[in-house]
Amino acid sequence: MATSNPIKQRLQILKAEYDRLRKNKASLIRMLDEAELSESVFNSNAIENSTLTLKETEKILLDMEVSRNVSVREVFEAKNLARVMQYIEGEGGKTELTTEHMLLLHRMLIGNIDDGIAGRLRKKGEYVRVGTHIAPAPEHVEHMLEELFIEYSSDQTAFFTDKIARFHLQFETIHPFCDGNGRIGRVIILYQLKQLGFPSLMIRDKEKQIYYRSFTEYKESKKPNTMEKVVVLALLESLHKRLAYLRGDEIMTLADHAKTVKESVQTLSNAARRQTIPAFREAGTWKIGVTTASH
Repeated sequence: MATSNPIKQRLQILKAEYDRLRKNKASLIRMLDEAELSESVFNSNAIENSTLTLKETEKILLDMEVSRNVSVREVFEAKNLARVMQYIEGEGGKTELTTEHMLLLHRMLIGNIDDGIAGRLRKKGEYVRVGTHIAPAPEHVEHMLEELFIEYSSDQTAFFTDKIARFHLQFETIHPFCDGNGRIGRVIILYQLKQLGFPSLMIRDKEKQIYYRSFTEYKESKKPNTMEKVVVLALLESLHKRLAYLRGDEIMTLADHAKTVKESVQTLSNAARRQTIPAFREAGTWKIGVTTASH
């Protein structure tokens, strides 16, 4: 079941407003991206079971000392992923994503962690397993990736979020690398959105359960519905956040807003999770932009 027409219309309306308001405000957009970087890195690595906290990730990216003994690997995982995300913010969208481009991203991600596998696909004898899923044999990987890229670029009928969700499900099914597949798969989503002029989105560790369930559903029934929902909700939240700042709204916590509008925090939190109100998270706290009378 593809994304519904009302959701498509909402995204198109929000994108039109985003395009209108961001003119001559590149520095504000860049500031928002930079402020979000450590949170994006933290969440993507946490999905892969990194032990780093958000605060530790922030400190590592600022080259500050972390109070506990953190493994060198986790330090490089944070720094490398931040570098990949910054590269996409700068370069993404300039050229269509190819296998060669993806290998460059992987080299940046895995360099200094495992140079023997960085920037290359799995070779003969290199099998990988994720839970009960055993990825296709290495000798099929290159051809399967080529087919995936062709399918994505030639599909002119599917809505873009559905295309991105299906690409992500298929990419993770192929699992083309020995390590780093999840993180590369998620940064590819950012690349694809950047190409279309959309802001980046964040798949959060708190939503890991539903995110993982989408792969199980796809494996068992080839249904991409759950992943389509994950992508749409994350993109709506990203747009709502940027529009609130671009409009110059007063940013307040949802808890404070609940008192103002005399609604329960629970009711507003549920609406925020469904993205039926323009709420967004910053460092895990739900907030909302409120247009003041002076606008």
